[in-house]
Amino acid sequence: MYGLVCFNLVTFEDKEWGYGDADPVIFNPTDFSADQIVNSAKEGGLNGIILVCKHHEGFCLWPTSTTDYNISKSPWKNGQGDMVKEFQLACEKAGMKFGVYLSPWDRNSAVYGEAGYIPVYYEQLRELLTGYGELFEVWFDGANGGDGWYGGADTIRNIDRFNYYGWDSIYKIVRELQPNAVIFSDMGDVRWVGNEEGFAGETSWCMYTPKGKDDDSKPAPGYTKYWEGTEGHEDGEFWIPSECDFPIRPGWYYHENQNDAVKSSEILFDHYLKTVGRNASFNLGLAPDMRGLMHDNDLESLLGFKQILDDAFKYNLAYKQKIRTDAYRKGYQGKKMIDGNPETYWAAPEEGSMSEIIIQLDEIREINAILLQEYIGLGQRIKSFSVEVKEAGEYVVVAEATSIGYKRILTFDTVKTDEIRVTILDSRAAPVLSEIQLYSFPDY
Repeated sequence: MYGLVCFNLVTFEDKEWGYGDADPVIFNPTDFSADQIVNSAKEGGLNGIILVCKHHEGFCLWPTSTTDYNISKSPWKNGQGDMVKEFQLACEKAGMKFGVYLSPWDRNSAVYGEAGYIPVYYEQLRELLTGYGELFEVWFDGANGGDGWYGGADTIRNIDRFNYYGWDSIYKIVRELQPNAVIFSDMGDVRWVGNEEGFAGETSWCMYTPKGKDDDSKPAPGYTKYWEGTEGHEDGEFWIPSECDFPIRPGWYYHENQNDAVKSSEILFDHYLKTVGRNASFNLGLAPDMRGLMHDNDLESLLGFKQILDDAFKYNLAYKQKIRTDAYRKGYQGKKMIDGNPETYWAAPEEGSMSEIIIQLDEIREINAILLQEYIGLGQRIKSFSVEVKEAGEYVVVAEATSIGYKRILTFDTVKTDEIRVTILDSRAAPVLSEIQLYSFPDY
């Protein structure tokens, strides 16, 4: 779980997308605190942030050498500030991961759409990848070309999205300068889930083959059958897990008239179940206000969300209870699923694709949620499974689902039982599970 911090010139324009014509003189967050923003994310349960260092309007939050349209031309800190650096240092202080977003589209640049823009963009990328510590993610989106200011041209500039940016060269720069960073893109290491609503598919594969909109064999960032990213592909060619990006407010940037429309803590928890609970990453859009701080309503939502998470997962009722399986591979017994260690795992015999797992509790408990994890280092295997509880001597199905992946969380009506059966109905290869956890989520 991490956040996407959206704070730029458009915050002061009360817009979502800037046109590239706003004067940097309007950018002056008088109470800005990277520490407050980063700590708000941490207190909300997030473990990293990605900063939008340049959005489509082209204004750079660091004193880049590539364009005058940057923070040094603003009155903030008398033009001597570097907001990217402040976020980096705040993350280091808080023990949070740090990542960067750099829009390929630039509605301010006079040379956007021409060959001369590409070395400018590459240099901006190099500056961010070399000047701000170790990055965990580098974020590219698919918005490419269209109307803009373009140095005063006030026109439309379209680009050849397949060839213009030279994506192979961009990825090479990231690999060389930040080898531990994952790339977010329609065709990166992490894929867009295909919506900004905060949910992955009920079926959610890490495997994925990007396909072009018109020609399956010709995908490009911003030009794919992105809707297929919601579920991924069971037979996908690449390992590209999904990331669910969605804003805490109706918009990605701060608007005063949305102060009463911040997503509640309960809604954020529902999104958690539909993202992390469906084998996807949770990337929450955070929108500091014009002071350069998180608004009180956003803070309240984040803190409440963290409290719900803590309460929901406080007691794993399956931990070190009795467990039996119909089969296992030598050295990989069922008890490894309930030892609380995701690095140990149960494995079915090589020839098996169906298995039965029974957890016996020491007493009757109220249960309404189950968490399962595959040992993802050996791939994503399980295609379908059911969950049953024993009531009055009979097993009753309480949940059925398809994929599991790194993590799957299912909720159901509260039942009282001391025996739970998980049946793996189909699997691409011998099932391998590292965790089964049981919970009684409180009402929220």
